[in-house]
Amino acid sequence: MSLEKLKKSIRNIPDFPIPGIQFKDVTTLFKNADNLKELTKELNKKYRNKGITKIIGIESRGFIMAPIMALELNAGFIPIRKPGKLPYDTIEESYEKEYGIDTIQIHKDALTPDDIVIIHDDLLATGGTMLAAYKLVKKMGVKKIYINFIIELEELKGRDHFPYDIEVDSLIKF
Repeated sequence: MSLEKLKKSIRNIPDFPIPGIQFKDVTTLFKNADNLKELTKELNKKYRNKGITKIIGIESRGFIMAPIMALELNAGFIPIRKPGKLPYDTIEESYEKEYGIDTIQIHKDALTPDDIVIIHDDLLATGGTMLAAYKLVKKMGVKKIYINFIIELEELKGRDHFPYDIEVDSLIKF
């Protein structure tokens, strides 16, 4: 199977969630077992020997692949969620995204300075959500941070917002 086949299985939804946004629907990618296996293999390929201890998934579509990646890499899974969704003490970061302002939170005891983490989300557009997640994780003083996406919308240049020394990886580019 190829990345091109995976790319072709992603559905495009115009004007969702608001007019002018071309939403990339990954549910069509996930519903096929062969696609899901290939996607998992490709997402984890570059991280196998990096000592990853935690995979952080961003609510909500980052929750789909992050636990699967964690299992394959023998790492833990940590959720980053919207306010009011985590039951313990949290730290938070607010950010502006392409259609509004939002806030994300993580449990304050979710990570340690010894952790080597991948922050995963399904799509890199303008980079606002992931940049907030990166800042949140950085505050926790982890050893190393990798950033990972299934899809990148290259024309929006979201990658340009991250520090030069952070590895940002995406499998499928539009």
